[in-house]
Amino acid sequence: MRTRKYKRLEKNIVSRLVHRVSAGMHSVAGALGGVFKFFDGKLTLMIVPHSQGKVYSFQTNVFAIALTFLIVVGVGCSFVYFNHQTMAAGAEVSRLYEENKETLASLDELRDENNNLLQAAKRFQSSLSQSLSILGISQSSSTSKKTGHNSDLSSLFSTQDVTSGSLKETSDIKQLTAYLENSIHPVEQIGKMLENQGTLFSDIPNVWPIKNGIGHISMEFGQNEHPLTHQWYIHKGLDFSTWRTGDPVIATANGQVVTVEYSEDFGNYVIIKHKHGIYTRYAHLNTVTVEKGDTVTQRQIIGTIGNTGISTGPHLHYEVHVGSDVVDPAKFINVK
Repeated sequence: MRTRKYKRLEKNIVSRLVHRVSAGMHSVAGALGGVFKFFDGKLTLMIVPHSQGKVYSFQTNVFAIALTFLIVVGVGCSFVYFNHQTMAAGAEVSRLYEENKETLASLDELRDENNNLLQAAKRFQSSLSQSLSILGISQSSSTSKKTGHNSDLSSLFSTQDVTSGSLKETSDIKQLTAYLENSIHPVEQIGKMLENQGTLFSDIPNVWPIKNGIGHISMEFGQNEHPLTHQWYIHKGLDFSTWRTGDPVIATANGQVVTVEYSEDFGNYVIIKHKHGIYTRYAHLNTVTVEKGDTVTQRQIIGTIGNTGISTGPHLHYEVHVGSDVVDPAKFINVK
């Protein structure tokens, strides 16, 4: 009984489902038929001229008119779209044209600067070669080993005409870079030589003995008239005057203080021993700021200008001795 009941229920459900699907399909078919019937509806278009001319009539249907309308709308939209794209492309072309003009102007400026750079490099090469020759440094030993024929800038200034445009500028800059890199070693050698020269100059008396280079030479080295006796005699140093007492006196080279004394002739005086057998004397000092045995450096203050000893006014008497010989200090002051 229960099985029959289920089968009866199942048959009713299937029957209802088939009925509803069939009804739905009939409705869709009816709707489609209505649509087709609407689009298949016949229309007659008549063209009637204002004059008594012939009347033209065309028979068509709704579908043809709708299709024609869609085609016209599509063509119009396509025309608007492509016209917009053409205007955008034109604007982009104009922008790129302006950028190209600016790029060409920048390239011309770059080429001018590159030419100026090459001219400066040529002058640098000449100056460097002359300096190396004076200092006895062989440029070929330091640069040509690394670059061969490219070590000299002559290849830069005889570039063949077959290389043109930006390729030529790029080639020139690469060769210039290589040359400058290979010039580092000889320039470093020059620096080391100058450093050694600076050490040498600080070991020999070559600076003005009054701080900041003030004052003037009131009596030169050699034959002079004595200011007190008015007799000719050999003046063994240089007299520096600032017309006042108390201006700082400095050591003219590195050295060691070997004498700090007072005498009737020189008054308060200091003697400094330098390298290479050189001695300097600073006389008629008002005050002394160093002691015997002190190590002093070039330009260090050792006292002040005074008027002690046999003197007609405030001044510094400065002497340079090389071994047992007294020499003109002016030659050492000008040596640097």
